[in-house]
Amino acid sequence: MAGLLIDNIGSLVTNDPSLGDGPLGLLSDAALVVADGVVAWAGPRRSIPEGAATERVDAGGRAVLPGFVDSHGHLAFAGDRTAEFAARMSGQPYTAGGIRTTVAATRAASRTDLGGTVAVLVAEALRSGTTTIECKSGYGLTVADEQRSLEVAAAHTDELTFLGAHVVPPEYADRADDYVDLVCSTMLDACAPTARWIDVFCERGAFDGDQTRAVLRAGVARGLVPRLHANQLGPGPGVQIAVEFDAASADHVTHVTDGDVEALAASRTVATLLPGAEFSTRAPYPDARRLLDAGVTVALAADCNPGSSFTTNMPFCIAVAVREMRMTPDEAVWAATLGGARALRRSDAGHLGVGARADVVLLDAPSHVHLSYRPGVPLVARVWRGGVAAGEDRSPTPAEPSG
Repeated sequence: MAGLLIDNIGSLVTNDPSLGDGPLGLLSDAALVVADGVVAWAGPRRSIPEGAATERVDAGGRAVLPGFVDSHGHLAFAGDRTAEFAARMSGQPYTAGGIRTTVAATRAASRTDLGGTVAVLVAEALRSGTTTIECKSGYGLTVADEQRSLEVAAAHTDELTFLGAHVVPPEYADRADDYVDLVCSTMLDACAPTARWIDVFCERGAFDGDQTRAVLRAGVARGLVPRLHANQLGPGPGVQIAVEFDAASADHVTHVTDGDVEALAASRTVATLLPGAEFSTRAPYPDARRLLDAGVTVALAADCNPGSSFTTNMPFCIAVAVREMRMTPDEAVWAATLGGARALRRSDAGHLGVGARADVVLLDAPSHVHLSYRPGVPLVARVWRGGVAAGEDRSPTPAEPSG
């Protein structure tokens, strides 16, 4: 085979237990062969196939893992909410009302400016190792603006979610049901051809259970697959509705009952946890340990948005999840890679088994554990997406541990 050989890998996370140890399928002193944009072989260096590749990259004993799969993002927006963040850090609570500020700015922005913001954030995410990213609409809240948001995001990702039911816009104040009718009809007709997913912010101050069900039913009727903002600000029906609709994921999942946890564990709905939101709002973190111990499939995502989690950095989310949410380093890395792929119902991403898309991250560290062990340090040295290098190795000399 002719392709790329990544050789001399100190620790390789494959997320394929048939290839290595534990759920991460860990291999030491390993190598990886990429051909035609997919993984052609992975295993110990001593077993590299003859003539495996025409190009060789020496990993220098460093760690390699799958690209991060960020399954929850709000990248199509305009404007800035620095003042809101500063106010929260001064003691004011987060109530989600600032979404309307972003709606006004997004409506006023040009298509070029909106697309430019998405491009910058996707590139930023890629530099920190994110090779698959989801993007929602939800800051336009008119038929034309929601359609435009999805169209500009489509230039950067196939994982597009229609979130017309984000909040009720000002022109529909006190007429929430009328707005739901618009979402379920004209707005979905315009947006469904571009989107893959349908989402609703099921929360007090946004949309109640009946309204959420109505939007999800309308989306499913047009071929979209549900995912749901659920139980972020307090207890509510979101998790149960997500399971009821066989949603790919229930996102946030911060305030859950035993019944909610049991429902998730008995379903194929992934609990997608968004530690950046709690970090940025000083809200209680979800109890990942409780979910994992119950057998719930857990993903981690960045939730990049201008109000409550303005980060694209998945290594940061991994570190926070380990420190604040009682996840182990292995669990957090799995959740940020294969967990995210499960939340997007992707079989080609989040792992480095044979046939997977060759989304590969080289760390300037000997182990994936360093992602949480060395928080805030830019450890992503090189990224390949579909076998194509996204940039040069920024740290060619492997770091020697000290101290």
